[in-house]
Amino acid sequence: MDPEFFQTMRLTFALALVTTLILLPIGIVLGNYLAFGRGVFKTFLETLIWMPLILPPTVLGFYLLLAFSPQYVFGEFLQNILGIKLAFSFWGLVLGSVIFSLPFMVNPVKSGLISLPKSLKEASYTLGKNRFYTLLFVLLPNIKPAILMAMVTTFAHTVGEFGVVMMIGGDIAGETRVASIAIYTQAEATNYTLANQYALSLCLVSFILLFAVIFINRKTGGKGIV
Repeated sequence: MDPEFFQTMRLTFALALVTTLILLPIGIVLGNYLAFGRGVFKTFLETLIWMPLILPPTVLGFYLLLAFSPQYVFGEFLQNILGIKLAFSFWGLVLGSVIFSLPFMVNPVKSGLISLPKSLKEASYTLGKNRFYTLLFVLLPNIKPAILMAMVTTFAHTVGEFGVVMMIGGDIAGETRVASIAIYTQAEATNYTLANQYALSLCLVSFILLFAVIFINRKTGGKGIV
């Protein structure tokens, strides 16, 4: 089998794993705020979190590419002052994936927290526990299926994303070439055998991840489904 295939698949799974680990604490904090917060800012924030689901990925990728470019203020500051290059780099892909996959982590956590009885939180407060303790040791252990759902769907979504990674990462072997991009480039080059290896691998991984999530959700009563 082509060694480039394994290199691309390793990069694909590394991107998905790093994105999922970064988004986990972010998703818990934002999901908790959206579940119990109030006010106009909550609506504003929720709208922003949902936007990656509505916008074409190329729109988000285009604006991130402009932001990361050293020809513009932010990208110039990152590259010339801090020495950080995000355009056409692995960490640029990570940042783009974190933004693009944000709703897949936040929404299941939010739904899981909302599904819990209010008495659970009130009992913790009555015992003198603060909000941080209550969230970490009372609420989160009761929404493990929702957290698992959030992590798996975020991982699977990142593995399959195309538009954002194409815009900000291009197709650099060993650096930014992930499986979804490789399928496109190999199909364009009429190398259908290799394109099929990538496509079939993604189908198998997606099926296994979704099967695991659905199976666990049925076992646990479906708590936390978006």
